[in-house]
Amino acid sequence: MLEVEVVGAPPADLPLAEIERLADLAAASAGISDGHLAVQFVTAEQIAALNSKHRGKAGPTDVLSFPIDGADPLTAGPRELGDVVICPAHTLDLREAVVHGVLHLVGMDHESDAGEMLALQAELLSW
Repeated sequence: MLEVEVVGAPPADLPLAEIERLADLAAASAGISDGHLAVQFVTAEQIAALNSKHRGKAGPTDVLSFPIDGADPLTAGPRELGDVVICPAHTLDLREAVVHGVLHLVGMDHESDAGEMLALQAELLSW
């Protein structure tokens, strides 16, 4: 079973059950049905600091992903997928941000594929 931990107060228009459903859909698209991930909601200042520290880019962004375990985790127990950090103030579609972030956690990268990640993202959001 996929465990989704929500850190910070999710926006009122994105209930916890919807966050869990979207994360589960995105993980399942990569064949992952168990493990743990966190979705954190932060301020513009917090995500700007993370964006600068981890990507070398100034200013806030909508979503960042921080994968932890690779395809073959070295530790026993449930797989730790990682963290998705979302800044609602810089996100046009919170549902899209959840799916986008989790797809990155499971190894997809729209900057290096031929459009597969964004096509899958659109498909999942249409469900």
